[in-house]
Amino acid sequence: MMSLARLLVLVPLTSAVAAFAQTDGAEGVSNAPERPSIRFNRWQEDWSVLADPDVPREAFDEFKYIPLSSDDPKTYLSLGLNLRERIETNDAASFGLAGNRNDTYLLSRLETFADLRIANQLQFFTMLESAFAPDKNRQTPVDQDRLALEMAFVALVEPLGDGLLKIRLGRQQFAFDTQRFVSVRDGPNLRQSYDAAWVDYELGAWRGIAFYSQPVQNRDLGSFDDYSSSHLTYGGVRLERRFSDSANASLYYSQYQQDGASYTTVAGNETRNIYDGHLDGHAGPWDWDVEAMLQEGQIAQEHIRAWAFGSLFGYTLDNQPWSPRLGLQVDTASGDENPHDHELNTFNPLFPNGYYVTLAGYTGYVNLIHVKPSVTLHPMHGVKLLFAAGAQWRQTTADAVYNQPNVPVPNTSGHGGRYTGAYGQTRIEWAFTPHYAFSAEVVHFGVGPSLSAAGAHDSNYLGVQLSYGW
Repeated sequence: MMSLARLLVLVPLTSAVAAFAQTDGAEGVSNAPERPSIRFNRWQEDWSVLADPDVPREAFDEFKYIPLSSDDPKTYLSLGLNLRERIETNDAASFGLAGNRNDTYLLSRLETFADLRIANQLQFFTMLESAFAPDKNRQTPVDQDRLALEMAFVALVEPLGDGLLKIRLGRQQFAFDTQRFVSVRDGPNLRQSYDAAWVDYELGAWRGIAFYSQPVQNRDLGSFDDYSSSHLTYGGVRLERRFSDSANASLYYSQYQQDGASYTTVAGNETRNIYDGHLDGHAGPWDWDVEAMLQEGQIAQEHIRAWAFGSLFGYTLDNQPWSPRLGLQVDTASGDENPHDHELNTFNPLFPNGYYVTLAGYTGYVNLIHVKPSVTLHPMHGVKLLFAAGAQWRQTTADAVYNQPNVPVPNTSGHGGRYTGAYGQTRIEWAFTPHYAFSAEVVHFGVGPSLSAAGAHDSNYLGVQLSYGW
């Protein structure tokens, strides 16, 4: 019943879509500023454009822009919400080794927010979240949170010298690059928030960042009971350089600390010093994204030495129907080479994005070699089709095969060969209005001999999602 009630929220809001259709199809060209688009990070939207009476109107705009000063249109309050409903069916989740083999369930997430801006310098942003997974047989901490404070921060934007200083304090969300290792974690039902201090200085083509955070841990014992603590911290410094509109580079150092961490061969307090380099860009039909990460530190009495590499390459045929993009993804991450040498080589994927490999989350970015060719098509405006096939191996057979994000598959550490298995993936994304989006993904994973010897089964996933943003 809860999910039905949420879906009914969509009904009275369809008038907003109708209003958009009327303005979008009008003849003539308007010089009025465009309406803001619904963004992945809702706190980055600027609705002060609605102070201009020539901007096309939609239903409920009186709540999107509530002016608080007759002299300054940049002082206002904006309200909004996100609604995401996803039905998933998973045959042999975790390769059938973690309970029921077949599971079909609904993931429902409602987010509501208030965004207060003062003179384009101060921002007070608060977002509440209510997420349910009522039919899921085996729930995890990222599936359900009946009522939680997802974000609550204050941000300051201030010119400093020839640059711009930005400071955010409070519960917030952030991500780096393609979100391989530091993400908002939008794949599961609950996003990853951080109780953090963030300082950002932008000067021309340069950007420097310093941050300290305590990642928020979700629990669903009562309302507003999510927490963070000094037992899990993540912070660092980052330097970015924009070489052109089509080429960027970044370097960062960060430190990850977790008390009571556990791996297949060692457990204890963990400290990882992390060094990361990233390049992305495009030139003509080519695009690329390359990242490398080194980790060193200590857990219990063992030294940590681990690494990972990720890459995405593409070639787009713009002169062909549907503008096909031929893609190749190559990823690798270290595993523990020797369980008896008092050195841990198992890579820690930190806060990964489940979308990066597949939404099904069958394997994590640990002890991994992954090769994935793909074809992406654009048959019509707002529609994207992906067809991909991937093959996976272990970097070392001394370590386990891992489920997303870093859960070892039982009876695989030190047993079997390197070949993990192969999968096929089909995904469609359709943004059919500025507010509504539909997506569906199908994944079949065929396990290799080392997994089948551990009792694993071939796995099948189907996810169908409808999302709304206002």
